Amino acid sequence: MGATLPAGEMLAQKGNLFAVADGVGGHAKGREAAEFAVRSLLCDYYSTPDTLGVAKSLHKVLDATNRWLFSQARRTPESAGMAATLTALVLRDNRFHLVHVGDSRAYLLRGGDFIQLTEDHTWPHPEFSNVLARAMGLDENLRLDHLEGEIQPGDRFLLCTDGLWNEVPDSRLKTLLAQHGDPQDAADDLLRAAGHPKSADNCTCTVIHVHDVKQAGFSGALDMGRDLVVPPRLKPGEMIDGMTVQSVLHVSRSTLLYRVQRRTAQGEESLVLKTLKPEAADEESVSALIHEEWLARRVVSRTFPTVQSHPLRSRLYYLMSWHEGETLASRLRRGHRFHPEEVAHIGTRLLRSIAELHRLGILHRDIKPDNLLWDTSGQLVVLDLGVAASERDHLNEINNPGTPSYMAPELFTGTPCSESSDLYACGVTLYELLTRKFPYGEIEPFQHPRFREPVPPSRYRPDIPSWLENLLLKACALNPASRFETAEEFLLALERGANRPLVRPRRAPLVEQHPAFFMKALASLSLLGNLAALYFLSRH
Repeated sequence: MGATLPAGEMLAQKGNLFAVADGVGGHAKGREAAEFAVRSLLCDYYSTPDTLGVAKSLHKVLDATNRWLFSQARRTPESAGMAATLTALVLRDNRFHLVHVGDSRAYLLRGGDFIQLTEDHTWPHPEFSNVLARAMGLDENLRLDHLEGEIQPGDRFLLCTDGLWNEVPDSRLKTLLAQHGDPQDAADDLLRAAGHPKSADNCTCTVIHVHDVKQAGFSGALDMGRDLVVPPRLKPGEMIDGMTVQSVLHVSRSTLLYRVQRRTAQGEESLVLKTLKPEAADEESVSALIHEEWLARRVVSRTFPTVQSHPLRSRLYYLMSWHEGETLASRLRRGHRFHPEEVAHIGTRLLRSIAELHRLGILHRDIKPDNLLWDTSGQLVVLDLGVAASERDHLNEINNPGTPSYMAPELFTGTPCSESSDLYACGVTLYELLTRKFPYGEIEPFQHPRFREPVPPSRYRPDIPSWLENLLLKACALNPASRFETAEEFLLALERGANRPLVRPRRAPLVEQHPAFFMKALASLSLLGNLAALYFLSRH
């Protein structure tokens, strides 16, 4: 068993972690398996990106641990069967996250209710009480149970091995857990009830008492940001917190971007300052800007602007590194003709960047030429995480933002955004660079488009090689299942190019393109057939 109780930022981002594991009964390597499972989880969980969310972080770490245990079990005869049960609990903000495999258990005592939160993964056997169906290290592919819920002040959680719950009935567990104010006293009494230290089986338990609950949020950044005032509109030459405004870079519906200069020990440094329009600084916009900075700080890569700290900050804004260059949209507007080889090169750079985002559990949600900058060093820089979201943001609860012409067809029907919709936008972007057109035509805001088959890009550019056309048609396919599954798959197809070309995607049948129209037509034909039958019957 083990627990990690961090403080400060780590507590806010990752929460408290508790784990109990039990080596497979009687096996020489069972103890090592249980110890490795707990140690690796307590160490590696806190190294996962904050943007992944609790559930995905736990699964990511435990999948790697399971693969290592499984490989060790196959290495020598002495290690065969090396496995362990595992039950782990994370308490963060006002929610709990529970992952579980095997026959250790987790219970929750809330008021007068005593709830078993886990299910035992065992097979019935006439001679043995517990034969494990699932455990860490038993199978190469780990199947974890995951449960999530709200926590309340006064909640008590119990994590325990079968050496406790096999010996003490649930009614007695509830009584002992409830009658002690101190969790350590409750744990000691539970073990004594199971016969510890003379019990025949390993007997381990952890008791967690929730005294207070923090409201959900992404650290103290939101609270701190709400205390800052939005700066007034700035003009070139004006000063803000020791920095000089050089120019206004961009004005959107709610935000302003300035190029500013500040003095450092190394000399003058140009930066980008992003803030809100004074008239648009409502609570929702303030939260969105703070969230954008929070996400951007976690993307540490030369292909994205780097968030810069500024000790003198007294207003609501954040700073990013300045990159000299030109957006791909600007190059299109001034008449640049992108060659297929050039677009393939841009595509590989873009997909590597998007793969980095997706590994962090972040969706960009607004990929387009306006947000892609080719800097003077020959590096593609992905801009604007203003509408980006991470796994921890509950993506299924967020409205789909973005620019309509680059949004995947399913987003217009309310389907949540996904990696697939990001990759679709990448495909549309490359298509536009080549043709200056869109595969389904340009879509205006608030328009409800009808999607048919995408127009092959060779209709506009006959010099496009067939392998690149097939790749773009797959990326922009109407059905998400027909597209690339990951950025890495898309990238690999692009890098292979003509050496291992993709076959042209099949045309979607009419029933897939227009299911509603097809059903209406079928119903109409059926009605006509029935009317004709009635007519002939009435004549005879």
